[in-house]
Amino acid sequence: MEDELFDQIVSVFNKLVSWVAAGAMVFGGVVPYIPQYRDIRRTQNAEGFSTYVCLVLLVANILRILFRFGRYFETLLLWQSIIMIATMLIMLNLCTNVRMATEINTKRRSFIATDSKDEEVRIPKRLFLDFDWNYFWLWSRFVDYVQCVLAFTLVAAYITYLLLDSALFVETLGFLAVFAEAMLGTPQLYCNYQNKSTEGMSIKMVLMWTSGDTFKTGYFLLTQAPVQFWTCGLLQVFVDITILFQVYYYSRYPQKPVSHTVSHTTSAKAL
Repeated sequence: MEDELFDQIVSVFNKLVSWVAAGAMVFGGVVPYIPQYRDIRRTQNAEGFSTYVCLVLLVANILRILFRFGRYFETLLLWQSIIMIATMLIMLNLCTNVRMATEINTKRRSFIATDSKDEEVRIPKRLFLDFDWNYFWLWSRFVDYVQCVLAFTLVAAYITYLLLDSALFVETLGFLAVFAEAMLGTPQLYCNYQNKSTEGMSIKMVLMWTSGDTFKTGYFLLTQAPVQFWTCGLLQVFVDITILFQVYYYSRYPQKPVSHTVSHTTSAKAL
């Protein structure tokens, strides 16, 4: 009787741990963006967050979803990608609204050519083929970002449909998806190296990403996820640890800032 009760307790505990781990996998990736979102709303200043982070994460998670059609992986990882895509769209919406509210006199840009009758928006009439790459991902309306994401998704889905029977294509697709996400920390890593300082970088954010990436990589290994997942997870942890080493090194051995213009490039691990 006691053995049965003990087995039931262990079973309930195991299920509880599984649910907690599943919840951490699905929602853990978006948690670091909650304080960033609140800070942008509070200060009405989006300069500290690079929208290119949203671009990379959107591309990575769209490719990951398409990869699932050719190589099955756990449903939790699918939900993780869906929730991350939704989160990045929410961040883009906020950043676009804040930026346009503080740059009223800035000439507006659009993804798809349009002839706006709104004098305030002032989007010149252009052919779609006249798309200006100099203003890529720097558009004035949230709907332009949505149109770009949809266009990329449709093109990528069509190519995937045509080449779904190719094992090489499927494996490459999976690698590109997780590799793009794994490289999110490299812009900040390079920026710190150029500036010979980590001043202005959120150490708390890096610590959150390090713990999250470590947990995620361990989860990939334990659940025997495709090799692309845990390989790039290890790479992501390595980048996080390297950034933390920069924090230690530049604080212990301060160096004279270099004479070049300070870059404003930020990553998902910098606020």
